Amino acid sequence: MTTFVERHGLWSDEQRQAAQRIDDLVRTEELEVVRFSFPDQHGILRGKTMVAPEAAATLRNGCTITSTLIAKDTAHRTVFPVFTAGGGFGMPEMQGGADLLMVADPATFRILPWAARTGWVLCDLFFPDGRPVPFATRRLYGSVLKDLDARGYEYVAGLEVEFHIFRLDDAKMRPEQAGQPGEAPAVSLLSHGYQYLTEQRYDQMEPVLEIVRRDILELGLPLRSVELEFGPSQCEFTFAPTVGVEPADTMVLFRSAVKQICRRHGYHATFMCRPRIANAFASGWHLHQSLRRRDTGANAFTPRDAGATLSDVGTHYLGGLIAHARSATVFATPTINGYKRYRTYSLAPDRAIWGTDNRGVMLRVLGGPGDPASRIENRVGEPAANPYLYMASQILAGLDGVDRKLDPGPSADTPYETAAEFLPRTLREAIDALRTDGFFADAMGKAFVDYYVVIKQAEIARHEQDVSDWEQREYFEMF
Repeated sequence: MTTFVERHGLWSDEQRQAAQRIDDLVRTEELEVVRFSFPDQHGILRGKTMVAPEAAATLRNGCTITSTLIAKDTAHRTVFPVFTAGGGFGMPEMQGGADLLMVADPATFRILPWAARTGWVLCDLFFPDGRPVPFATRRLYGSVLKDLDARGYEYVAGLEVEFHIFRLDDAKMRPEQAGQPGEAPAVSLLSHGYQYLTEQRYDQMEPVLEIVRRDILELGLPLRSVELEFGPSQCEFTFAPTVGVEPADTMVLFRSAVKQICRRHGYHATFMCRPRIANAFASGWHLHQSLRRRDTGANAFTPRDAGATLSDVGTHYLGGLIAHARSATVFATPTINGYKRYRTYSLAPDRAIWGTDNRGVMLRVLGGPGDPASRIENRVGEPAANPYLYMASQILAGLDGVDRKLDPGPSADTPYETAAEFLPRTLREAIDALRTDGFFADAMGKAFVDYYVVIKQAEIARHEQDVSDWEQREYFEMF
């Protein structure tokens, strides 16, 4: 009897060989369980844990999950009417919370250092008839990479990820503190901050950073550096550039790993952009990117002409990022909280501009003639972004610039004074920009953009209905 993977031709030869290696590792390493996980619409890992004797069959036949998992907002609330005709998606396959299948990508298999005798593998989503689920973001990114491959290019990306690690004081686990979402944990600082890159502050956080660093390296992630950031209890991990789907996979696994590792040792890690912690500083995710020519392996952004910062391809790619900056912002900054980072005269951007080695712009261009590391650093992202959508939006916008030979305009030397279009100031404004532009509806598909807008609008609606601390202070006594 053929397996689901065989019937639908879902694996390459390399993946089939990797699956055989997994079978061997489960046996030789005496693994007891394997976690099958997929990245949801928010870039959060969800899945099931299978006992070792079931792992081989699950690898090849998939693992069922409910389709409602891709219908949820950040509070894990189902925001589509799944029990109506078409399940709110206009698709009978999504109606009634019907099953989807997680099918493993064997090339992603890892053994988890922090969980005893536990394997982990990343999955893609399929309908029972073998069709890919159109709302699965890893699949969407894969289709963008295939189109890029057809043009003769590969996408190269390096990651700089800022986040906070706090000491966990109270996990708020009393029944009355549960909810959807539950109460946030009470935490305390590991360092006072403000002494950027000082060894003293780093050493205060080093005990937990050492734990995280060792496990991240043991996972095989391409870690380059561990750094102290400016704010209290804030740090940054940077990763070497990798190609294709790997940088996005690295990001989802890194975030999930850090949170799990820290929690097991009495800490709370958060990739929330701007925590509501006194004196906290916002965290960003800086995405370094370039294109590599498949035939030669050369960086397509490296210029030849003296005085040039980027090649023609790189310059037009930059023009595309500028042209679609506002409509792409929702993929780089998908939370309500993330827009509190865009502040004038900070190290975060507030308008759609580029500059040569300038940390106040949205797009920082680095490189020059003969420099194989010539690249564009997008500084607009928050660390909570779904990396598959963030990177897909970058490639699509950049290639549109290449196709139309768009001019990015002059370098901005005074980023907070340069006359340019401002980035969205709120998630609602970003959603409006996405809908008004129309580019991503064509590039990603109208069905996907409409789906994503519904989820984000549900989060905005809940936020607007909530009575905030600001409102209580502003009006409760005065009126």
